[in-house]
Amino acid sequence: MKKMHSFRKLGRKVQQGFTLVELAIVLAVIGLIIGAVAIAKDVQRNAEYQKAINKFAYQWKMSYDQYYQRTGVVVGDCQQAPTYMIDGSETSINNSNACARAGSMAVPGIPASFTNRGAKICAGQGYAADTVGQGDKALAGLNLRTLMTQSGVRMPPGRGEGHEDRFLYIDSNGNPAELQVCFQFNDAGVASGAGNVMVIRGLTPDLARYMDQVIDGKPDSREGRFRIQGRPAHQTAATEANAPGTQWEANNTQGVAINVAGNSTQMNTSDTRQAVVNTSGSAGGTTDGRKLDEDQVILLTAHWIMEQ
Repeated sequence: MKKMHSFRKLGRKVQQGFTLVELAIVLAVIGLIIGAVAIAKDVQRNAEYQKAINKFAYQWKMSYDQYYQRTGVVVGDCQQAPTYMIDGSETSINNSNACARAGSMAVPGIPASFTNRGAKICAGQGYAADTVGQGDKALAGLNLRTLMTQSGVRMPPGRGEGHEDRFLYIDSNGNPAELQVCFQFNDAGVASGAGNVMVIRGLTPDLARYMDQVIDGKPDSREGRFRIQGRPAHQTAATEANAPGTQWEANNTQGVAINVAGNSTQMNTSDTRQAVVNTSGSAGGTTDGRKLDEDQVILLTAHWIMEQ
């Protein structure tokens, strides 16, 4: 009887807690669940980024190319006397409208001879000027949606009928943000790319890096076909002639000041999330913004260089 009683007592003692193996299994399962949640968030974000570039940005490039094939000119140019510049029909040469070309034989027909060039063709203003990156051009008189519709060009669905130029996505802090597409001509020497470009406004740095990697294989904000708007050009020193580019120098809560035409106020002075003042006037100064996980992520503007 004593032995049986001791065995029962021992059995009750063994059943009082979990073994190390059981604890290890429970911890492993918890770790797998946490890892799966983290991976799921990354997968969801990558899927949203892929949708932004494949079903919006690339589709708009196809619409731009289709417009060129249908009309023989780039968006907003003169069909009877092409300037090969976006919004060329609203420019002037030798004090005459570019489409008429009266007196144009007195000057060479190169972009430098045209005035009023470089206006941005959009379907509305969208973000206020210079609030999602410095260097915004003035709006052209032409409307992007009207030009595409009149030419019979099918536009991406975007946010819906009448808002084909917009795309809604969620930033890495869970806040909604909107992409907007426009087109413009850049003069020679513009660091974001000379010639005709697609302007994509409202990019988070994370999304900009992703698009840059997909488009030209290198997430470099100054090189390749996809570049940040407002980047100052390289200096004239021979050592900088073909210097490497720079990264997309911003994150969710901090932006790097970029001097634009000697203006020391960078990005958006009314927004505490963004870099604001570079008081020394030198490039590369930074100002920390708020660092709260729930804040809206800083937004940028990029130029995608077009072939036509």
